[in-house]
Amino acid sequence: MTELDAGAPRRPIDPLGRLGRAALLAPLSGRDYRFVWIGESVSLLGDQFNTVAVAWLVLGLTGSGFALGVILIAAAIPRGAFLLVGGVLSDRIAPRVLAVVSNVLRAVLTTIVAGLVIGERVELWHLAAVGVVFGTVDAVFLPAINTLVPRLVPVERLAAANAVMAGTAQLVGTVGPALAGFAIALVGVGAAFAVDAASFAVAAVMLGFVRTSGRAPSLEETRDVDVRDTDGKVGTPSIRSSLLEGGRIILGDPVMRSIVVLSTAANLAFTGAVVVGLPWLVLVRFGGDALALGLLFAAYGAGSLVGVVAAGSFPRPRRFGSIVLASVIVAGVGLGAIGLAPSPAAVALILTGIGALNGWVNVVIVAWVQGRTEPEILGRTMSFLMLGSVVAAPLSLAIAAVIVDRHASALFLAAGLLVVASGAVALANGLHRRMV
Repeated sequence: MTELDAGAPRRPIDPLGRLGRAALLAPLSGRDYRFVWIGESVSLLGDQFNTVAVAWLVLGLTGSGFALGVILIAAAIPRGAFLLVGGVLSDRIAPRVLAVVSNVLRAVLTTIVAGLVIGERVELWHLAAVGVVFGTVDAVFLPAINTLVPRLVPVERLAAANAVMAGTAQLVGTVGPALAGFAIALVGVGAAFAVDAASFAVAAVMLGFVRTSGRAPSLEETRDVDVRDTDGKVGTPSIRSSLLEGGRIILGDPVMRSIVVLSTAANLAFTGAVVVGLPWLVLVRFGGDALALGLLFAAYGAGSLVGVVAAGSFPRPRRFGSIVLASVIVAGVGLGAIGLAPSPAAVALILTGIGALNGWVNVVIVAWVQGRTEPEILGRTMSFLMLGSVVAAPLSLAIAAVIVDRHASALFLAAGLLVVASGAVALANGLHRRMV
């Protein structure tokens, strides 16, 4: 190297070349984010293998849809019960460490299930017990990974970073089930669990390569306030006190309170109507088949992918809050219109539009919340934001199951009205003016 070369400034290496200059792909130029994305992409693919394998195994063992519901609920209850605790832990412990430990535990659990299945010793209670532990671990992992990402990319790239994650999930969710079904048919259900276990191991290894700062300082540390135990000694605040303080700060903020309510209402409306209502419309009202149902879900997924890509590719628009609430209201109108649609083609068209709106809103809202939240309460903030979907989803499924056989149109109209009403209330409360 010449002396001139030695003194010349070096340009940072961009492993993506010109692609890294695209707004959507810009976060991937960051080494740490890239490792997280690779690990999560592999893990998401493994999740698809797990979803298909659990359904196939439980139905094969029992022939009962009720039994499958019990297994799914076994994981859903602790996931919802401990999600806020997971948010507290994400504010106290480095979220990378929590995510690594979560992936290692899930890899071990799934390996045990794979061994039981391959050895033909699996029983229903094994799956229920693993589901309980899985749900508990998920409650820690979900806020941890959503707290980690904002530490790895600049604020102006948060929307793109979340869009890449969400877009990857959409793509994997489209191709993953088919790959899982092919693998199960070819080599058996035990192999599908083994693939899932390996995916968690890969995710843990990728997170191990991440170099990021440790935990965020607690609110007490940033305010120089001593937290004392019953003996008057300085100590770490209890999980309960941290949770209560986080709730007071987050729900005491009119903006965050409105967003949490809006998210909960949207999940309560959409989940049951789409998951339960759409199959009923296709099979009963339209006399369609599984292919027609698959095409409708694909239409929603395609629209969602378009919305996600748009959120990550374009800067936040002017009058951001007004556009978000308008998108929510229009999506609610579309949801209600599905119940009156005359054909599957009309439903597919509506679902594509709804998917695009929801995909865009979900990405930009999460990025906006992450960007405005103080690091010391980011874990708790994300856990409160996710709680609505975790708790509302099973409730929505139950309500839809009761209503759909009696009046499917009423299910969609009521769901759409709930979304429109929640958006209108947020608009009346001035949420759009505060979202700047």
